[in-house]
Amino acid sequence: MTVHFIGAGPGAADLITVRALNLIKSCPVVLYAGSLVPAEIVAEASDGAHVVDTAPLHLDEIIEEIKSAHEKGQDVARVHSGDPSIYGAIAEQMRRLDELGIDYDVTPGVPAFAAAAALLKRELTLPDISQSIVLTRTSMRSSSMPDGETLENFAKTGATLAVHLSVNNIANVVKQLSPHYGEDCPVAVVYRASWPDQAYVMGTLSNIRTKVKEAGFTRTALILVGHVLGTENFTDSKLYDAAHTHVLRDAKAS
Repeated sequence: MTVHFIGAGPGAADLITVRALNLIKSCPVVLYAGSLVPAEIVAEASDGAHVVDTAPLHLDEIIEEIKSAHEKGQDVARVHSGDPSIYGAIAEQMRRLDELGIDYDVTPGVPAFAAAAALLKRELTLPDISQSIVLTRTSMRSSSMPDGETLENFAKTGATLAVHLSVNNIANVVKQLSPHYGEDCPVAVVYRASWPDQAYVMGTLSNIRTKVKEAGFTRTALILVGHVLGTENFTDSKLYDAAHTHVLRDAKAS
């Protein structure tokens, strides 16, 4: 048997890969994070499948479900939200499976920051503005951040920041980023991107706290920070420049 770690995407039931959906349909055991994975996706499991919401379970209980399936020779669809490589907590599960000699693989999914950018109709990398995206979070009740991985350090690069799991810590986010990006730097806070109730607020580091409070966002929201969110004054990329050559296109005279 094989345990298939599956990224179910950011929320919309149709933002899931064909491979992921086929695995959910075919596996006799489906374990899913019920707080974040939409019910429509799990509903695609076969009629006789053993479907378990793992939201109330701790790691040992989840592994016991997998061990039980292993003993019966049943494949497992282990369904996570977004892309499981980003804050998916799959590494600790895979470590346990390595110890138990249980095979597994990983199917990627659409990450939340990509769904947020799509909702905003923004490109997060613009020539001369930002060519890097930093995916990070802040530490509150969750695991501590490693030394050096601070918002201040990331801000020094000027990169576009996607700050996860931090909407309740937005006061500190603003405090740490304002000296580097400037209080007029654009900020978007996106709530449940791609879900039916998706919403967002746009502002700057100077006023985003007020806007988030007025919107009532207290969880499941992503903070995007960077000048790419607000500028129309950027250089066209070389990709479609008529004078730019590559193996598939010769330069055209202007």
